[in-house]
Amino acid sequence: MKTFTFDDPELGPVTYVDRKRYLWLASVLFPLVPLVSIGLMSWIGREWALWVPLVFLYLVIPLLDYLFPNDRSNPPEQVVPQLEADLYYRILIHLTVPLYFFILIIGAWFVASHDLSWSGLLALGLTVGVIGGFGINTGHELGHKKNRFDRLAAKLALAVPFYGHFSIEHNAGHHAQVATPEDSASARFGESIYRFALREIPGGLRRAWSLESARLARQGDASWHWKNEILQSYVISVALYTGLMVAFGTVIVPFLLIQLVYAWWQLTSANYIEHYGLLRRKLPNGRYERCQPRHSWNANHMASNLVTFHLERHSDHHAFAARRYQSLRHFDEVPQLPSGYFGMFLLAYVPPLWRWVMDPRALEWAGGDPSLLNTA
Repeated sequence: MKTFTFDDPELGPVTYVDRKRYLWLASVLFPLVPLVSIGLMSWIGREWALWVPLVFLYLVIPLLDYLFPNDRSNPPEQVVPQLEADLYYRILIHLTVPLYFFILIIGAWFVASHDLSWSGLLALGLTVGVIGGFGINTGHELGHKKNRFDRLAAKLALAVPFYGHFSIEHNAGHHAQVATPEDSASARFGESIYRFALREIPGGLRRAWSLESARLARQGDASWHWKNEILQSYVISVALYTGLMVAFGTVIVPFLLIQLVYAWWQLTSANYIEHYGLLRRKLPNGRYERCQPRHSWNANHMASNLVTFHLERHSDHHAFAARRYQSLRHFDEVPQLPSGYFGMFLLAYVPPLWRWVMDPRALEWAGGDPSLLNTA
C-alpha cells in the first residue's frame, strides 16, 4: 500500500492509504471477460458456455454488491492533488484502451472460425457489446481530461463501439443541461427506459453534431472538416470495422451489429439510471441552478465500482467533472441507488419493477412534491 502524506499547517500531518489501490486492477482485467467464455467453450465444446459472462455480470456482481458493505471512504482533500498526480492510476485506465480493440478482434475471429448457432452468436455479441460499453466508460473518464494524450486515448476507446460523438455530446451537452427537461440524456420521472432510448440516442447524436459544428464555425471552419473531433473518431471506427470484414469476411457482420447495438444500449442504460426524475431548480433569471451532487443518483457498492473505475460515484463526478476516478467522493446527503449499476440495469429493463423500486425514492428526494421532479 502507498501512503500519501500532507503537512497541514492547522491539522498537522495528514496521511491517507488507498486500500483499493491494487483492487483497481479489476477494472483493467474486466475487458478480458469474453476470453473466459471463449476459452470455456473451446474446452468443453458447449455453446452455453458463451452465456457464462452475462450470468456473472447481471447476477454475480449484484450479489457481491449486496454481500460486501458499501464503501463510503473518501480521501482527505489535502492529499487529493498527490493522488491525482500518481501515474499508477492513469496508467491503469490507459491499459484498457488496447484491450477493447483486442476483444473485438478476438470476438470477430471466433465467430469467423466457428459455426455458431444464433444462440451462441447472440451470447458472444452481447458479451463483447458489454465490453464496448465499458469502452465508452473509459472514453468518458479520459474525455473529461485536458491532457492531449488522455483525450486521444478517449477517441480511440470510443472508436471501438463507434461512439465517437460521445465526448462532445457528454462534456458540452449533458453536463451543461443535466437534470433538466432540455437534456436528452436525463431520464424523466415515470419514463420507461425504452421510451427514454428513443429520445436519448438520436438526441445525443443531434446535439453532438450541433455542438461540434458550432465550435468549428467559431474557428471559421465547415462542419465537414478534418478538425471535426467526431469525424476523427469515426474514421478510426470505419477503418477498424472495414479491416475486420476484409480479414474475416461478411460472416461476422451480424456479430458486429449485435455487439455495436448492445454497447450503445449499455450507455443508454447508465444514462437512464443516473439522473432518473431528478431536477435542477430554475432561477428567476431563467437559468438553472448549478449542478450539485444531489442531482445525480449515487452508488457506493464495492464490486461494481471496482470494475467501472468508480463510475457509480456519479454525484461527485457531475458536480466536479475534472476529478479523476480514484479521488471521487461519497456524500451522505445525495440520493443513493439500492444496488450497483448491473442490478439497476435489470430493474430498468422491467419498467413496473423499476417504478416500484425507484419512484418512491425519487418522490422522497423531492420531499413528496412531484412538481420538483423532472416530469416534462
